[in-house]
Amino acid sequence: MCSPNESNTIEHALTCKKGGYVALRHNIIRDYIAAEMDSVCYNTQFETHLLPTGDQVLPEGTIVEEGARLDISTRDFWSKMDRAFFDVRVFNTQALSNTTKEIPETFVTHEKEKKDHYLHRVLEVEEGIFTPLVMSTTGGVGQEFSAVIKHLVELISRKTGNSYADGIRFIRIKLSFSMVRCFTLWLRGYRGSVRGETTTGDIYNV
Repeated sequence: MCSPNESNTIEHALTCKKGGYVALRHNIIRDYIAAEMDSVCYNTQFETHLLPTGDQVLPEGTIVEEGARLDISTRDFWSKMDRAFFDVRVFNTQALSNTTKEIPETFVTHEKEKKDHYLHRVLEVEEGIFTPLVMSTTGGVGQEFSAVIKHLVELISRKTGNSYADGIRFIRIKLSFSMVRCFTLWLRGYRGSVRGETTTGDIYNV
C-alpha cells in the first residue's frame, strides 16, 4: 500500500512500483511483441538467460553477471537462423530524469543504455543480434523499436498476404492502446475479482 499522505497524481501513478503496475506496462509490451514474433519466427522465448561470459573481455558497462536475462529471443527474425535478442524498456516521459531532454534525445539515451549493457555480450558471447525496444508511456517508440515493428510487419505480410500498411497501423494502435489501458488501471485500480498479482491479461478487465 502507498502512504496515506501520497496523492494519486498522474506522476505518482506512472512511477510508483507498488502493486506491480510499472512491471505490468513492461510485460504487456513484451508479451504482445513476443506473440507476434512467434507467429512468424522460430523458437521464440521469454526471459532468456544469457550464456556465461567466461574469460571473455567485454567493454566497461557490459552486464557480465551470471543469470542475466533478456526479454525476448527468437530465430529467423532479421535473417535465416540468426538468433535475435530484444529487451523492452517503457519510460515515463514526465520523470525528472527525462524532462531535461527533448523526447527524441531521451529515446536515444535509453537505447544507448540498453546497448551499453547488452550489445557486446550478445554479439561476442551469444553470437546473436541485440535490439533495444524502447517505448514511452505516451505511446511513442524509439527508432530501433520502429525498425523492429516495420520488419515484423513485413514478415507477417509475407506469411498472411495482409496489407503492410494495415499491419503497421494495427500494431501501432495496439501498442498505444495497451499504454492507455495500463494508465487507466494505474489511476483507478484493478476492479476484477481475481486475487493475487495483476497479470497482463487483467488489463482488459479495466
